[in-house]
This record gives sequence, structure tokens and C-alpha cells, in this order.
Amino acid sequence: MDNAPRRVFGGVVLACVAMLAFGMYLQHVVGLEPCPMCIVQRYALILVAISAALAGASGRKGLQITGAVLLMVFAVAGAYVAARQSWLQWYPPEVVSCGRDLYGMIETFPLKRALPMIFRGGGDCSKIDWTFLGGTIANWSFLCFTGFAVFGCLMVWRRFKAS
Repeated sequence: MDNAPRRVFGGVVLACVAMLAFGMYLQHVVGLEPCPMCIVQRYALILVAISAALAGASGRKGLQITGAVLLMVFAVAGAYVAARQSWLQWYPPEVVSCGRDLYGMIETFPLKRALPMIFRGGGDCSKIDWTFLGGTIANWSFLCFTGFAVFGCLMVWRRFKAS
């Protein structure tokens, strides 16, 4: 059995866990409060990690392909949210209001109304609290999610090519 895909999926899981741990560090140690879009990105990251873990735990090619496809879907969703947040940071809305937090939106409004509110963003989603090498947290998240999506594509291609 070829263990290379399993190790690579394990590396994705470790990268996701490291990113989540860094997010928790920024929240609980540095004191940065995540906006609704940041929280959605965390959920996407968790789903990427779960997909990679399930694909890596399986030795069956079909399950690895399914896991890689799910990984791609969740990574593209996370990249979309990160790109939207980056856009809001580069071009902040005219009227800045912090609005509700993610859980307040979901508890108060039906999901059909809450989702557009989350992606519309608000003042707290356009706020830049931290940068590294000129990139915001949303910029770096976008790059990581894009990398995960490309990885998923490569794994699907590699597994199909091996047939």
C-alpha cells in the first residue's frame, strides 16, 4: 500500500490544526475578537481538516478521492469567504457598523436571512487588527485555503492517474 497520500493528508490535518491553534492564540492571548467571516473560515478549516483526516485514515483509493474532493469543496468555500473579507478590508463599506456577532445573527434570524448578512460583512469584518509581511489574517487565510484546494486537485488527479 502506498503511504505517501496518507502522510500528505496527515500534513494537511497538521497544517489546519496549527492554523486553528494560531487563531485561538490571536483570540485568547493577543485579544483579537473574530468577526463573523473569521468564524465561518474557522468552520471551513475544521471541515478541511476532517476531510483530510478521513481521506488519510483510509487506505482505499475511492475514499481518498472522495475525501480530496470534499477537501477541495470546503477549501474553495473558505477561500471565497477569505477573499470576500479581504475585499472588504481593501474597500471598506461607506457605513461602518459592527452589527451582530455570528451567533446572534443565527439565533435571531432564519438561516436564509443570516447567511447574506454574514457575507455582506460589517465594520468588524473590514477592520485590520494584525498583519504579517503586509498580509492580513484574511489574506493569509485565502492563500492557505487556495493551497489546500490545489492540493485536493492534485490528490484527485494523482489517484485517478494511478488507476
